[in-house]
Amino acid sequence: MPILKDVPTLYQWAGDMHTFETLFSRFYEKVLQDELLGDVFKNMSPDHQRHVAHFVAEVFGGEQLYTGRDHGSHASMIGKHIGKMLTEEKRQRWVQLLLQTADEVGLKSDPEFRSAFVGYIEWGTRLAVINSHLTDNPVTESEPMPKWGWGETGGPYIAE
Repeated sequence: MPILKDVPTLYQWAGDMHTFETLFSRFYEKVLQDELLGDVFKNMSPDHQRHVAHFVAEVFGGEQLYTGRDHGSHASMIGKHIGKMLTEEKRQRWVQLLLQTADEVGLKSDPEFRSAFVGYIEWGTRLAVINSHLTDNPVTESEPMPKWGWGETGGPYIAE
């Protein structure tokens, strides 16, 4: 297999912002219809799916739309999960629906990209469950956005 000299970011490999906005738009259509997740998301902002698309795209090396145009931060994304009391069952359903949607919209399916994509989704959703059982946000506004590439593991996670 040839080695690339200029390795693209996960964002570049996936496509463009339209790729991420399509993925999360279709995904949240499923989430709202889902018997397990629908109640969790029924009151979400009409901009939620776009913000999530911008967040993930930025984490994957795309434009800084979440921290720029959306005025978001890593702390603000974590804060949205505080006190939601998410369960492992809900986390698994969220992941299952996202991966199903990724296939349906034609997100790149090569093993290297999907491994990185699934790694981030698993890491992020597990942290979301942990943070959903907290009463205070463990992330400060000064902390940078996470960055995810072709081999990150995201850890080790240290609970304080």
